[in-house]
Amino acid sequence: MAYKTGNRMQASFLPSSIEEYVSADAPVRVYDAFVDALNFHELGIPLEPSTHGGADEYYPKQMLKLVIYGYSYGIRSSRKLERACNDNLSFIWLTGDLKPDYRTISRFRSKYKDALKKVLKQCVRVCVELDLIEGNMLFVDGSKFRANASINNTWDKERCEQYIRRIESQVDELIEQSEQIDTQEENEQSLIKLKGQIHKKEQMVDRIKGVLNSLAVNGKDNINTTDADCVKAKNLQGTHAAYNVQSAVDGKHGLIVHAEAVSQSNDYNQLSRQVEASCAVLENEPQHVCADAGYSSVDDLKSISPKINIIVPSHKQAQEENKRCPVRSFDKEHFSYNEQQDEYLCPRGKRLKFKDIPEPNKRRYQADGAECRACPHFGDPAKDKCTQSPNGRYITRLSNEKFKEQLEADYKRPENQAIYRLRKQTVEHPFGHIKRNLGAGQFMLRGSSKINAEVSILATCFNMARMITVIGISDLLIKLAKC
Repeated sequence: MAYKTGNRMQASFLPSSIEEYVSADAPVRVYDAFVDALNFHELGIPLEPSTHGGADEYYPKQMLKLVIYGYSYGIRSSRKLERACNDNLSFIWLTGDLKPDYRTISRFRSKYKDALKKVLKQCVRVCVELDLIEGNMLFVDGSKFRANASINNTWDKERCEQYIRRIESQVDELIEQSEQIDTQEENEQSLIKLKGQIHKKEQMVDRIKGVLNSLAVNGKDNINTTDADCVKAKNLQGTHAAYNVQSAVDGKHGLIVHAEAVSQSNDYNQLSRQVEASCAVLENEPQHVCADAGYSSVDDLKSISPKINIIVPSHKQAQEENKRCPVRSFDKEHFSYNEQQDEYLCPRGKRLKFKDIPEPNKRRYQADGAECRACPHFGDPAKDKCTQSPNGRYITRLSNEKFKEQLEADYKRPENQAIYRLRKQTVEHPFGHIKRNLGAGQFMLRGSSKINAEVSILATCFNMARMITVIGISDLLIKLAKC
């Protein structure tokens, strides 16, 4: 049996036209047709050439095709995109053999970052027109993506003050050394070098004081000097400078309806914002919205339209399901609230009367201390007792406690449990595709505006992959031509 070998000296010819470089059912044709179906006027990208003088520009539509298609195969670097335009036949076909350099690609991405943020919105409208997005059920989740910045460049007030004290101490030592040799070596190199070091240290102190001022003005706990919009976030790999990417996914085929990167390390108070943004894209309200316990902010959920069925477990319910925090005999769940008397009754029938308002949205109810001390269940709660406080057991009630109880009851309904079971396989699939298949677990750009342009393109790439899977290339090309 012989080996098959190649011969680089073999005479060969490419097809006579670039159109023949790719087959009729090549995926690149879908990306080409998709960008042709977009409304560039709404995107804010002019297709008419400028009437002012100057060098010729690359056609924006072909540049957008290059960026989206590149991202869909994990090619995000402008230098790698330039290389693909020279070496990859599908890229050569897509651009019509144009070969923009990496500076041109980078300038296009930066110049039209606001337009790139609108690409996902138009992609969703195309999906709605193709009956791929129903808008009846939304799943919302967040995932941490690393920022293009080091965690070592994240500064808080304490670190700034420590650094300033250390630098000022070093400056004092350098000044003392320079004074000692000032009279002896006025024009010597050692004195000039010392004064240069002092100047650099003083400049560093000024920069750190500027960081302290930014922390005070913006009301932040910490700030990264490389990318001021990123936050310090913790995940399984450790603590990093990161963005929290929020994604709202439609329940029909798992297509992304809305996605954005937020400067927040958790998902708290984010659900109403994501639902509102998704409704604006869909121009309609979904019937069901589902998210995990990370979104369980009662005040935030209260602001969502009452017509929408909210399926979000409380932190307590999530802990019970994960068997991390079993319900004890004297937990709040076993105390009953009497709305008419505005008081709680403990499992043994003792009354907890209204005492005070410890916080604006909370009310505190407390039992009589003498009755609690005389109760056989008085003792350490860790040992399944009620309380060991000599002042008596107290319970805190939210101003929206009734709404919270309704949410917990709704979550337990069988039909809502069936929807919640679909959450992981629906909403976490896009994050897995973007991070693993597209290799985009870390952003390349900096600043929230550029980051959200990148998020929009990545989410569009996922939707394109799903569209190809659900409809097929040939049928999808026909449908996109009609859009």
